[in-house]
Amino acid sequence: MQIIHSIAELRHALKNQSSIGFVPTMGNLHAGHIHLVELAKQHAKCTVVSIFVNPLQFGVNEDLASYPRTLEADCEKLNAIGADIVFAPDVAEMYADFDGVSLNQSMTISPPLIATELCGVSRPGHFAGVATVVLKLFNIVMPQVAVFGIKDFQQLFIIKDLVKQFNLPIEIIAGETMREASGLAMSSRNGYFSDEQKTKAAQLQQCLKHIVHDIQQGNDDFNALTQAAMQTLNNDGWQVDYITVRSALTLAPATIGDTQLVVLAAARLGSTRLIDNIDFLR
Repeated sequence: MQIIHSIAELRHALKNQSSIGFVPTMGNLHAGHIHLVELAKQHAKCTVVSIFVNPLQFGVNEDLASYPRTLEADCEKLNAIGADIVFAPDVAEMYADFDGVSLNQSMTISPPLIATELCGVSRPGHFAGVATVVLKLFNIVMPQVAVFGIKDFQQLFIIKDLVKQFNLPIEIIAGETMREASGLAMSSRNGYFSDEQKTKAAQLQQCLKHIVHDIQQGNDDFNALTQAAMQTLNNDGWQVDYITVRSALTLAPATIGDTQLVVLAAARLGSTRLIDNIDFLR
């Protein structure tokens, strides 16, 4: 496995590859990331994994400085499953106008309006930062296949739209959410929890499962179901950003006629923000 830090070296390494699978990550890899890499390996001959903590997608007072950086351990995990290349650039390599303090990235991708809803409400500019760095990485790696996790459902939706609207010759594959035995979605930020908090964090997915069950049993009062779930969590010490039922096809608010649905949530437990979702049929 090659570990590459420069764009020029990566392009040289890939110049004769015609079947590239790509998994962009911010590192601190867990079993969920490994699942995405294994999916990429099934669809391409050469698998590239990027590890880059992207400053452009972090807002003021978010955890950019404290976000876990574990490159050596990540590379060991990727080598063990047969990844071909790890691309681990620094900020100056990815942002040509970086002056050591400010990115000075004056050109960014303007994502669709859905980026201002859901996670976009509490994280303004986040999806512009995501879309911009993903397009940069696509231009650098030039993959035929790219794999993203369903846990970041809104991000996956926006990336699919990015590929469609810019006519990129890339197949986007969605990887299922990997979970702890408790049902908690695996996340790099789970490491911020104490043991007690990690046990309690499973409540988020349990609330979503109850909503799905009630809808599939015929309850169409989506607002009442989500408000009740939010109240339950808030009363138990959470700070809920949102819980909502949306069309899984458009991410518009769900209507009675929709059959492909997704229930999405974002909430803080202590200082750690979690997201989760369940997509389902009714």
